[in-house]
Amino acid sequence: MQEPLINVVAAAIVDDLNRPTRLLAARRSAPAALAGRWEFPGGKVEPGEDHLSALHRELDEELGVTVAMGAELPGPDGGVWPITSKHRMRVWFVQLQDGAPEPLEDHDELRWLTAAELDDVPWLDGDVQIVTALHRHLGPDGSVRAG
Repeated sequence: MQEPLINVVAAAIVDDLNRPTRLLAARRSAPAALAGRWEFPGGKVEPGEDHLSALHRELDEELGVTVAMGAELPGPDGGVWPITSKHRMRVWFVQLQDGAPEPLEDHDELRWLTAAELDDVPWLDGDVQIVTALHRHLGPDGSVRAG
């Protein structure tokens, strides 16, 4: 019997939803196998929880922030991103609304990256495809392009 897929949500936190120029990345501190690699903040959707509630909860727990929601970054597999053989992730553009982000849980560093700097950090393997998609969505002037 095949294990059920695990739903994960994540945020592409940008400095401005209308004209983004920077993205906030988080460096993992745990578990040990992932420590030192970078990711989009977020986490698992709990049973009975909807995706957006899970994202807001995770961002509060991990970074101590609330956010304004933007568009979803649709993945190649029915809108989701396959990040491991058993994890499927949905990603939304968000902008900080309240709080200064701090690495509170499972992270030890946060870094704002411009489009040109996205490849300067070692991303988790599953997030590399999302970083590639973000390159396509960030325009030369920092604006998000459709499609």
